Amino acid sequence: MYEHRNEPLLPWPLFRRRALRHFSAALLVLLVVLLLGMGIYHWTERLDWIESFLNASMLLGGMGPVDKPCTTAGKIGAGLYALFAGLVFVSAVGYMGAPWLHRMLHRLHLESGGAGTPHDRSHRPSAGEDVKSQRPRA
Repeated sequence: MYEHRNEPLLPWPLFRRRALRHFSAALLVLLVVLLLGMGIYHWTERLDWIESFLNASMLLGGMGPVDKPCTTAGKIGAGLYALFAGLVFVSAVGYMGAPWLHRMLHRLHLESGGAGTPHDRSHRPSAGEDVKSQRPRA
């Protein structure tokens, strides 16, 4: 999905397209989860669609419900939705930020010369290195 550490940095137009794809997918998931929460509030608590939107979006954003659920089904539905929506929100933010974090780390790796990990270096000492410097300390 992403370029390997030995590959060059992705050109800006292709990176922008990747970031936009991640952003669009995350927004689509958030929209579906918001609609699910609206349905839960509308059908279990008999709230109108605007009030259902308000309660579902407040739970999805982590603020908590505005209207206290009165029915047993509404309480169970709101509780399960709150747990689910919190995980989805955090996951969506991470998914949107993943291309940016990868680009930053990839750029830092390239600027450091690409020799920052043991897999990039030979395990044999070069002619100027001492064999003892290669041994791990106990």
